[in-house]
Amino acid sequence: MAKAVRLSDIAKRVGVSTVTVSKALSDQSGVSEEKREDIKAVAKKMGYVRSRASKSTQNTGNIGVLIPNHFLAEGHSFYWAMYQQLVESMTQLGYYAILEILNHEEEENLQLPKMVLDQKIEGLIIMGQVSEAYGEYMSHNNDVPMMLLDAYNDVQQLDAVISDGFYGMYALTNYLISQGHKKIGFLGTILATSSITDRYLGYMKAMMEHHLDINEAWIIPDRDLTYGNSIDIELPNILPTAFACNCDAVANMLIKKIEEKKLSVPQDISVVGFDNYLYPTITYRGITTYEVNMERMATTCVNTLLEKIQKRPFVKGIQIVTGEMVLKESVRNISML
Repeated sequence: MAKAVRLSDIAKRVGVSTVTVSKALSDQSGVSEEKREDIKAVAKKMGYVRSRASKSTQNTGNIGVLIPNHFLAEGHSFYWAMYQQLVESMTQLGYYAILEILNHEEEENLQLPKMVLDQKIEGLIIMGQVSEAYGEYMSHNNDVPMMLLDAYNDVQQLDAVISDGFYGMYALTNYLISQGHKKIGFLGTILATSSITDRYLGYMKAMMEHHLDINEAWIIPDRDLTYGNSIDIELPNILPTAFACNCDAVANMLIKKIEEKKLSVPQDISVVGFDNYLYPTITYRGITTYEVNMERMATTCVNTLLEKIQKRPFVKGIQIVTGEMVLKESVRNISML
């Protein structure tokens, strides 16, 4: 059986990106007519057959949940807990969840999920960050109503439910400042995900409003930009008095690094995290954090998706679910020192 021609194959032959190929074949703007015709001609010559899901997916009783594989690499993780919340919400409404893992090759080659192609689901929830190219491809080549959960991008057709990463980290950073900290670092790879970027911007806003310098040496990445895999945290020789971390798991990793330097939290360095989710690998349980309301995020996402499926009025765009700051033991007040 001949191997199916993929968008990436056409892109390689023509010498353009897979996004350009996708736009050309779906008659979207952003591609010149000359290039569009060239791409279509090459696609036809190569025997490309467009994989577009049929609309005959009604009344299956199934909702698909698609998760990029690197978000589940840690085994029991925040996203497994969020998935459980989705399953509970769906079950209460008489629906079943079908989980599919999106690997990097499938995402890079812009492949529709198998559960969409097999017409197994009535709606789809993509949980965790996917590339802009994949999000755009899904918005134009998938006939199943869809939602993003805990991530968003600038593809206007994609509706999303997210936590309040911006305000949450803004509140946490302001709390550190209220405790006398002026030298504050941030731990997280900016632009790796929309949630990390929002949290960095919340940190930055608090620092700017208090006229505090943001030292680039204290902005420390925690994962690579290509695959989203965790990387080793490297601390500078000169440390701030506090760190704001993009999640509790990373905050725990930071605390271990601090202790390796024969320093302690919070006596020497204060640390705040985000999520208030106790990963099994977390050894330091007293991290001051911002609690993400996973239950309300899941319920909001499922309810909105069902409104889309049933063609009822729904909230379009990004819905932000607020949480609350949870004060524990990882911050020291140094204002009197």
